[in-house]
Amino acid sequence: MAGEFFDRARIWVAAGTGGDGSASLRREAHVPRGGPDGGDGGRGGHIYIVADKHLNTLLPFREKNRFKAERGGNGGGSRKHGRDGQDLFIRVPPGTVAHATIDGEPYAVDLAAPGMRLLAARGGKGGLGNVHFATSTHQTPRIAELGQPGDVFEIDLELKLLADVGLVGFPNAGKSTLLSIVSAARPKIGAYPFTTLQPNLGVVAIGDFSFVVADIPGLIEGAHRGVGLGFDFLRHVERTRLLIHLVDAAGTDGRDPLADYHQINEELRLYHPELAERPQVVALNKADLPEAQANLDRLRAAIGRAPGELFVISGATRQGVDELIQAVAARLAAMPAPNRATSEEELAWPVPEVDDRVFSIEPEGDGWRVRGKRIERLISMTNFAQPEALMRIQRVLEASGISAALLNAGIQEGDPVYIEKAELIWSEQE
Repeated sequence: MAGEFFDRARIWVAAGTGGDGSASLRREAHVPRGGPDGGDGGRGGHIYIVADKHLNTLLPFREKNRFKAERGGNGGGSRKHGRDGQDLFIRVPPGTVAHATIDGEPYAVDLAAPGMRLLAARGGKGGLGNVHFATSTHQTPRIAELGQPGDVFEIDLELKLLADVGLVGFPNAGKSTLLSIVSAARPKIGAYPFTTLQPNLGVVAIGDFSFVVADIPGLIEGAHRGVGLGFDFLRHVERTRLLIHLVDAAGTDGRDPLADYHQINEELRLYHPELAERPQVVALNKADLPEAQANLDRLRAAIGRAPGELFVISGATRQGVDELIQAVAARLAAMPAPNRATSEEELAWPVPEVDDRVFSIEPEGDGWRVRGKRIERLISMTNFAQPEALMRIQRVLEASGISAALLNAGIQEGDPVYIEKAELIWSEQE
């Protein structure tokens, strides 16, 4: 896999704010006070995260991790509607999972197939122009809304490799060497533990059949708890269909090969119980060494795998490697093919629908905090520089039942009322 592998990133996204509505009044000859003709603002640009089949790393986010979509255009006279802000597309590798916390709750969306896209941050609505506020008793309103702010989120991106086969085993079991001889991958190889500090991908071709192998860096005891780089590596096993469990049959690091075999399976089980049940082929490696030959009978008997599930190989001499790969290819060919076709599916954060008319009131400092989607949106879109704005807010508070609820809660003359970022002072004067 060319380039540096980078499988975690945190990005900051801000969708575009909607454009402001216009408070324009029509100007016509011989008409001293024309009616309202202010148009609406345009929508702010959305931000999408898109799975791009040409990418295989999150490395670009090391350099650029802040994204802001375009603001919507302002409305104008003659009922001119503002232009919508341009949407922004952030491209990630297929297999990326996006995580965000929204209203205190964590959510995750899996962009598993190329072409999938997530509406990661929604652009704000454009503000209404004054044509919407004319009534039979107030025919020349001088009020218009500001554009609604767009969503702003911190999003954690986590890449889980889309590989058919995962190579697992203790450090220095020979996984990188095996990958290098069965595919065109050229991983770094050395005769010491933890040579591989990042997963490597290789494509193995047998005739017309091919499959992707991921060399998962060596696991150690406690990996399921994050010891070493456990969490970083184990999650890449989750999407594989089959595991090749490589065992250093020679025990070249002074380890017991059988204990290694059981420990790796236990780490898989503790990380995710389903992984321990994943189809697995065991390869007893380094058979060219006398120490391995001395251990083979004991290992075969203790591991007890069925024929076709246990192979004796040597990465150094290629002994048994062709038979291993042919058996793996046959197993994969008999399995249901993974659905990795390009998808045009558009996803959204799975946030539950709530009635935006619902509100809550609670004491805050020396005043009262009002929360609720509709009233907070109204406040965020209110231009307090316009004299008619406070009158509109007062009407909405009364019509929505918020004023009555504040009175029932015990609000007093002069108490501050906090809504969104605004501070209003309560007055019972007409």
